[in-house]
Amino acid sequence: MPKRVHNFCAGPCALPLTVLEEARDEFVDYHNEGMSLIEMSHRARAYDDVHQEAMSLALEVYGAPDEFGVMFIQGGATLQFAMIPMNLLGSSGQRAGYINSGAWGTGAIADAKPHGDIYIAWDGADASFTRMPRSDEIKVEPDTRYLHVTSNETIGGIRIADWPDVDVPMVADMSSDYMSRPIPWERFDLVYGGAQKNLGPAGMSIVFVRKSILKKTNRNLARYLRYDIHLDKDSLFNTPPVFAIYMVGKVLKWMKNKGGLSAIEKEAADKAALLYNIIDNSEGYYSSPVDAACRSHMNVVFRLQNEELEKRFLSESSQQDLVNLKGHRSVGGCRASIYNAMPTASVRTLAEFMSEFQRTS
Repeated sequence: MPKRVHNFCAGPCALPLTVLEEARDEFVDYHNEGMSLIEMSHRARAYDDVHQEAMSLALEVYGAPDEFGVMFIQGGATLQFAMIPMNLLGSSGQRAGYINSGAWGTGAIADAKPHGDIYIAWDGADASFTRMPRSDEIKVEPDTRYLHVTSNETIGGIRIADWPDVDVPMVADMSSDYMSRPIPWERFDLVYGGAQKNLGPAGMSIVFVRKSILKKTNRNLARYLRYDIHLDKDSLFNTPPVFAIYMVGKVLKWMKNKGGLSAIEKEAADKAALLYNIIDNSEGYYSSPVDAACRSHMNVVFRLQNEELEKRFLSESSQQDLVNLKGHRSVGGCRASIYNAMPTASVRTLAEFMSEFQRTS
């Protein structure tokens, strides 16, 4: 078996080994077609089967109701920061409220502002982005078309544990906890995220949209930027990101075979608890800067007592094949990203290393 490190990278993510091995075996000659899947026409029957299965699995695994459709769109979640207001704020007088919960919430706001009337419904800067808002703290203004939320801030290590109870539809960037738990679909008009955290390689976003809202979206856009066209064309308006879709389909099938979202959600909570228990019982040797009620189950951020100790921790952990544990450059510290495909055994290995590092330091 080839060497496999314990990869805690925040994105691109670790993928299931069985999925990688299956893709390896199919890569040169896909199902006796005499060529790789990524070499053949996206209109070919072999690829169309892959494409349609991936779309069907996305709806099934996430439990999306019939009134939602799914789209595979190139560009990742960052492109969606602009496409959402472009499409949804087409009518005069409509506005959108945004939760500013951290780096990605801030990015969504910045990219939305050139395309509509955007206001901040809650700002986490006053709390140094260490928590998410309560529903009663969110100020929804008149004529609001949607409230945009970021369900999990990858850099800050916080998540929305309890979904906001507001009187307008929500739009959610779920990139870094995508399909790690069920969601209340009745509260959303659109859910999106990049694939590269939980679901596959980088290169595309997966967008779920309430089909009825597409009757009123902005048509005065370049064709590729219109949701109604993507949905109508089954995400085949142009050549799609074939390899990313192929891999996402395999990951979704792997998730389904694991028991679906209920099993994934429980495993995510259990994996996160392994690390938070070490942090909380370390008598201050390790610390988590975020509100305990908002702790992410995907991105566990923590600090040691000083930067010199953190450098040694990162160096020694890397020597034990525990890699990509350095915190984001904007905040420092350490971060363990434990997405859906991260084995519990790898998280347990990190927890054991943390205990031993504290004991011997």
